[in-house]
Amino acid sequence: MIVGERILEVSGNRPTREPVKGLSINISLEDVAKGEENLEITYVYTASYNENAGEIKIKGLLMAKEEAKRVKEIVDKWKKEKKIPEDYATQVLSAVNYSGSANGTLLARVLGLTAPLIPPRIQLSKAEKSN
Repeated sequence: MIVGERILEVSGNRPTREPVKGLSINISLEDVAKGEENLEITYVYTASYNENAGEIKIKGLLMAKEEAKRVKEIVDKWKKEKKIPEDYATQVLSAVNYSGSANGTLLARVLGLTAPLIPPRIQLSKAEKSN
């Protein structure tokens, strides 16, 4: 369970005043390690605006509390493959995306860019029939 976050670095640029015509978001994990009390995941969130309209980068550290066995599993997979377990990746990427969108919006405003918000994918499920 994600219990905290710390922003380590923030940068942004707007080399042209061309209108923004699109955006791509990239989330990369830089490191996964066992801290004193928490699992620590270092990430970089990058919002790149198409046609060189600008870029926002946020480097941060997520802190998560997990059982010792789970921490070992996650850290071992990271050391071997530079990946985290798929079932855990969803939680981590959601937390990074939320933080990047929220914090990136403030930086985008200063730079005159649109907020780095990507709408979530909505999936419908079929309603169960009631008797």
